[in-house]
Amino acid sequence: MNSSYILPFVDSVSNVFETMLQLPVQVGDPAIKPHDTPAADVSGIIGLTGDVDGTVVLGFPTATAERAVAIFTGMELQADHEDFADAVGELVNMISGGAKAKFTGKKAAISCPSVVVGAGHAVFGRKDVACIRIPCECDLGEFYVDVAIRDVVEQAPAAEAA
Repeated sequence: MNSSYILPFVDSVSNVFETMLQLPVQVGDPAIKPHDTPAADVSGIIGLTGDVDGTVVLGFPTATAERAVAIFTGMELQADHEDFADAVGELVNMISGGAKAKFTGKKAAISCPSVVVGAGHAVFGRKDVACIRIPCECDLGEFYVDVAIRDVVEQAPAAEAA
């Protein structure tokens, strides 16, 4: 994976949390996600297509996600509330959108977010793309952003027979 895709996500997660939740984020060192990493309880998932292809996962423990959603929406929403997933989806949407805007010279589109809620679930992406985990922490607790993106190589048109 091209490492130039990671800094935009570091910047974007900090910007979104500081702007929308008024919370500074301490970002740890991004590293390849080991296969035996702890699973999340709440995951917001976005796909990217265009000149790049891949996924972004915003993962939280339940308590951290519920506190973030409460600040973001101004309402106490438990993980089983019908609007909870929409709020998590909007957070991953803003983080992904902010990052993709900084992909220099690349056109990319993001999908509608999906949200998975359930204790200890794991999100698996493509096996042929390295997944980079960006560990984050704020006053609400720990969370992470997983980024697995690859450049899409355009196939040159076949030369026409002479």
